[in-house]
Amino acid sequence: MDKESCIANIFPFLKDIPKGFRLTGKISQKQYLVNGELREWTGPVQEVLSPVCIRKKGAFEQINIRSYPLLSEKEAMNALDSAVRAYNNGRGKWPTMSVEQRISCMEQFVFKMLETKDEVVKILMWEIGKSLQDSEKEFNRTIEYIRDTINALKELDRNSSRLVIEQGIIGQIRRAPLGVVLCLGPYNYPLNETFTTVIPALIMGNAVICKPPKLGVLLHKPLLKAFCESFPAGVVNIIYGDGPTVIGPLMKSGKIDSLAFIGSSTVADILKKQHPKPHRLRSVLGLEAKNPTIVLRDADPTLTAAEVALGALSYNGQRCTALKLIFVLHEITDVFLLKLVEEINSLKFGMPWESDVRRN
Repeated sequence: MDKESCIANIFPFLKDIPKGFRLTGKISQKQYLVNGELREWTGPVQEVLSPVCIRKKGAFEQINIRSYPLLSEKEAMNALDSAVRAYNNGRGKWPTMSVEQRISCMEQFVFKMLETKDEVVKILMWEIGKSLQDSEKEFNRTIEYIRDTINALKELDRNSSRLVIEQGIIGQIRRAPLGVVLCLGPYNYPLNETFTTVIPALIMGNAVICKPPKLGVLLHKPLLKAFCESFPAGVVNIIYGDGPTVIGPLMKSGKIDSLAFIGSSTVADILKKQHPKPHRLRSVLGLEAKNPTIVLRDADPTLTAAEVALGALSYNGQRCTALKLIFVLHEITDVFLLKLVEEINSLKFGMPWESDVRRN
């Protein structure tokens, strides 16, 4: 059987999808979070088609898992006004809370987030085609990241309570929030990487506006209520829509104090140039990568080939940390390439919920 036929045959009939992995109904995302309110949207929406297809009458059809709101500039500016009021030049309820109080809110959020695990993992798997195993890993890593961030803040707070003597000068170092932070994550890790921008900004006392990536939007739906119930009004605002429509006006307003963005340098440059005072804009950027691996003569060819295949091809290599440059000594190149080809040929085509499908 050729590869084309092999790929075609992996797609199931609807009745063959295990019940535990089926989506119960369509995920109609009609709400967005602004000023501590889950607001209903009745305007235009973006349909979401899963990369997973089903067989139907001799053809293949992508499953429609519903839609998310395409908000306008008006809703984006409402979110900005909400965040500006919540921060209130550092005098708002959230930035003036004690570290202990902010940590308490974050721990409450973690508790509520854990209750959504099964739903978030299933949507993540269907929406971007990530394997069940990797989807669960992404959720668990996110929880672990939040807890590590909480512990890091506790350590910072302990250190800040101590006096520092430098060149005969006694001082105390205190950290303060920056203001309104715009958080934009990537589609390949729409939960974990997005939260690596949101969580640190939030726990340090900033007000946050988050727009999920274009792919990987619906998985945030179960988390809206958790954000709403865990933090003061206006501190967390989650909006949806076309980037130029909702992000452009936010940047051009000049009221965004910090940009936390993971993506391409091209987009980062566009966003920063839209800010009327780019020299004042604080930017936390994760842009592209060319991760290398170096294979030396004492490396085990079989083990190394397996590790390189995993690092290069996990989620089709659509990761900033994917191995893209492989340096191999000439004297072991032939052996290594043979093992790498064997490893890649052994990969199984399959649906993301199949336990032995490690890469998709």
